[in-house]
Amino acid sequence: MDFTFTEEQLAAAEAARGVFADVLPDAVPSPALTTGAVAEGFDRALWSRLADADLLSLLLAEAHGGAGLDAIALCLVLREAGRVLARVPLLEHSAAMAAVQAFGGPEQAGRLLDRAGRGELVLTVAAHGRTGHDPAESAVTARRDGQAWLLDGVQTAVAWAYDADLVVVPAHTEDTVAGRTVLALVPREADGLVASEQISTSGERLAELRLRSVRVEPEDVIEADGAWEWLHALLVTGTCALALGLGERVLRMTGEYTGKREQFGHPIATFQAVAVQAADRYIDLRAMEATLWQAAWRIASGAPGALPAAGDVAVAKIWAAEGVRRVVQTAQHLHGGFGADTDYPLHRYHAWAKHLELALGPAAAYEERLGDLLATHPLG
Repeated sequence: MDFTFTEEQLAAAEAARGVFADVLPDAVPSPALTTGAVAEGFDRALWSRLADADLLSLLLAEAHGGAGLDAIALCLVLREAGRVLARVPLLEHSAAMAAVQAFGGPEQAGRLLDRAGRGELVLTVAAHGRTGHDPAESAVTARRDGQAWLLDGVQTAVAWAYDADLVVVPAHTEDTVAGRTVLALVPREADGLVASEQISTSGERLAELRLRSVRVEPEDVIEADGAWEWLHALLVTGTCALALGLGERVLRMTGEYTGKREQFGHPIATFQAVAVQAADRYIDLRAMEATLWQAAWRIASGAPGALPAAGDVAVAKIWAAEGVRRVVQTAQHLHGGFGADTDYPLHRYHAWAKHLELALGPAAAYEERLGDLLATHPLG
């Protein structure tokens, strides 16, 4: 494999750095000082700048006004978003559009993608399931009602649900012996869809969505085999990219602080105990980076491997979830009491890291999935 980025991918990352350059992590109230959500919705001004820079349509084909790039380019942009705690549904929106483009019909794509690529239509995905440990597709059932579908079930921790125009909901059917998964594009105001507010550790509004015989017309359902598995893999890998960017920024903050903070007349960065802990976290970040690009490359290229791409995605999420937790915990320790100061942004990164650690399931859930894959595809 060759992890050298193309000129187009590097250009996307450079454009993202320009857009995110003025984003301040403390632009909203601190989640430590707020009992509810830190804001009613996402950062619409930043969303407009992303649209103007053509970063919302990154994965779309030129026919839909996009750049025709891949999962690697998206992860490079998400990495930049993670560094500044960008409050936009960039991952969910981009992944949902990519799934419609890859697996939906031409009528569906023509109706949605141009508007979504311009940011006029906002998409999100209900991908967490009931607990984050169980498969999200098992949380909702889909049954036929003539040509339409009726959805019943519960999805928790749905990111940006209150801001989205459409929610992509995976649902399992019972029309075959094993069942299958379809993707339903559900309008946020659909009859039978009830949202209850949940607050993430980062202070953002999530939603528990209860679906009670929600009717979805056939033109709003993707029935193609493999659509959900591909979408889920892209979402998980994008979450790893956000965690990597966050962790890199936190380690840089820690280096800057320990290089200035003195004890006994010397910067504490020169103390062996401090240097060893920082080095361990640097190793975590490099492992997070290597496994992220492996997963993104498998998704982008479709290349075969000893395990299905889901195995590489699971490894990336395990490293991202555990690695970002260790990075922020060590940063907090090395900052001492200053790290808990709510006027300093480290506590915000800590809160976002916990959210990303658990988003789409904790490391333990992916360890189980990896074990199942190894049992099914034993390595020779």
